[in-house]
Amino acid sequence: MEKTTPLYETHKKSGGKIVPFAGYLLPVQYETGVIAEHMAVRNACGLFDVSHMGEITCVGPDALRLLNRLLTNDFSNMYDGQARYSIMCYDDGGCVDDLIVYKVRQDHYFIVVNAANKDKDFAWMKEHEEGDAVFTDISDTVAQIAIQGPKAQEILARLLPEESFPAKYYSANFDAVIGGMKCAVSKTGYTGSGGYELYMAAADATAMWDLLIKTGTGDGLIPCGLGARDTLRLEAGMPLYGHEMDATISPLETGLGFAVKLQKNDFIGRTALASKTITRTRVGLKVTGRGIVREHMNVFFGDEQVGVTTSGTHAPYLGYPIAMALVRTDNAAVGTKLTADVRGRKVEMEVVPLPFYSKTKKK
Repeated sequence: MEKTTPLYETHKKSGGKIVPFAGYLLPVQYETGVIAEHMAVRNACGLFDVSHMGEITCVGPDALRLLNRLLTNDFSNMYDGQARYSIMCYDDGGCVDDLIVYKVRQDHYFIVVNAANKDKDFAWMKEHEEGDAVFTDISDTVAQIAIQGPKAQEILARLLPEESFPAKYYSANFDAVIGGMKCAVSKTGYTGSGGYELYMAAADATAMWDLLIKTGTGDGLIPCGLGARDTLRLEAGMPLYGHEMDATISPLETGLGFAVKLQKNDFIGRTALASKTITRTRVGLKVTGRGIVREHMNVFFGDEQVGVTTSGTHAPYLGYPIAMALVRTDNAAVGTKLTADVRGRKVEMEVVPLPFYSKTKKK
């Protein structure tokens, strides 16, 4: 049976079309529709309920050593409030999950994991717990709301004093107060349009949501669902677990080498990652033929299959179809002409740089 977030009733009252996702009932879109929601985030601001994500703490004198042993990135030089993206790998180098680690303060870390993987991730963490450090799943007590888009800071500035904003990208203030509600304000997101992610007590989620809607409506802020969240992350070239990475795909194959620090002390999966020859890689594809290329479609160079798509959609802001794929490294150069088998019909594509969209990149 699917769970609900603290904002479930709010979504229903607001006209959200509710669907099951990652074990939760969440809005896939509102009456405005996916395209309008997508464009609001690119041009103004959108509000997302991401309370289905998992939150786990790691606390104790050995917390840093434990995280460095369990995860691919290096957390040794983080300042209080800093966030760092990482992969958690199996021994063979496949991905358990991707996640974000925040250093709240010395010996206290806050970890955000994918909703569909939360129970699996927590079990893996507890299995490898060692020393004087403890993982605790606090997901049910935490709600998360993302306010994303170029007007996000302007809207939040009406509710939050300037000194309470996190100073840098991928950092957070864990002692912020908005509308009398304690929260963490993180300068992060999954849309490519900038903005913030707010963490608060689950009991405060409805009041926080209503306050943000009331404050931002005049600036074009609208509620957004899972549909726009997916098209936005795909335009921004951001990987999604279960698509661009999974237990059979290593972080080096899917272009996440920046989060794999092979030079640090041994971590789970390091030996496999250091020794494995990379024969495939993630690429961005602009669809130049007629049709939409979705996930799990075979990719060809001439008559030879060289890969498979992992995600694909029509990109609302860019105005043309795009896809990501894992292809052989010798067919991954920008400008390479490939085709996808779409229900027996070859659709032309071209390898293009990732991300497809960024705030500084023109169409």
